[in-house]
Amino acid sequence: MNVDLSGAKWFKSSRSAGGKDCVEVAHLDGGLVGVRDSKNPTGPALVFTPGEWDAFTGGVVDGEFDRP
Repeated sequence: MNVDLSGAKWFKSSRSAGGKDCVEVAHLDGGLVGVRDSKNPTGPALVFTPGEWDAFTGGVVDGEFDRP
């Protein structure tokens, strides 16, 4: 999927405390969500559909990715 990210407004979590080792997220047209490494803002980004993003964030809330 090719998505133009040139106008994306990227943001970090309010919990990042100004750290440099974070991911940034952008809400894109059509409900898509972009995710990139804050240390490499011109590098590649992942783009998720609304359903994929909802499944991921739901898994985070439900503890699906917690370490054993």
